[in-house]
Amino acid sequence: MKAEKIRGLESAELEKQMKDMEESMFRLRFQMSLGQADGLRKYREARKDRARILTVLRERAK
Repeated sequence: MKAEKIRGLESAELEKQMKDMEESMFRLRFQMSLGQADGLRKYREARKDRARILTVLRERAK
């Protein structure tokens, strides 16, 4: 997800996406522990998206 798209969303929608992202990251960590290699790439992307969302939320909090 691009930062421009994230900035276009409202704060409530971003918080909802954060919860969904954390849930999917949990599932991806579980898949990686079972040895599925494709989970690693998705997990890295999810971490970066989560960081982008947190950055935008913190910018708006100021």
